[in-house]
Amino acid sequence: MPLPAWVAPDETKPAPMPLLLVQAFVNTFEADSDTDLLREPDSARHWLTAAGLADAATVLGYEELRVAREVRESVRAVLAANAGGPPPGAAVLAPLRAAARASTPLFEIDPIGRVHIEPSPRSGSEIAWTGLLIVIRDAQADGTWQRLKACENHECGWAFYDRSHGRRGRWCEMSGCGNRVKNRNLRARRRA
Repeated sequence: MPLPAWVAPDETKPAPMPLLLVQAFVNTFEADSDTDLLREPDSARHWLTAAGLADAATVLGYEELRVAREVRESVRAVLAANAGGPPPGAAVLAPLRAAARASTPLFEIDPIGRVHIEPSPRSGSEIAWTGLLIVIRDAQADGTWQRLKACENHECGWAFYDRSHGRRGRWCEMSGCGNRVKNRNLRARRRA
């Protein structure tokens, strides 16, 4: 099944939908090439609109982009903790908490009485953090959240979905980042 256009073309370990949205959001920054789709208003609007987190009327100035990048890095820190890193501190979680406080979920009842949480309609001037947060909450509830991780190579941080049986994946690619980290650790042990 082909990946949506808003997912990085070099994505090798995609999460299942809808968790793929969170993974792709975190991967809007690629450290290797210093590519940041949330750096400039035009590229950010294109990506956020394609992913369903904004629409054509969404106002994206540099302040909104700064907030979006901070939320992204807050989510990345949580994914690093999923990979065995330290839990993010309060300061690191602050942007994600602020996005949560600014979000307004809409509760809907389906024809057979089940409650669903949907993002409320936006005013057109904001990023739809509610949609992203609902995906995170649902993934935490269904057990897929712990499999979404950030690469342990701090020079990378790429979000990947760990499909390994033991859920012990630590790197986006063993052949790249895994080898670099292991070699770095080996050299450090030899120097000690």
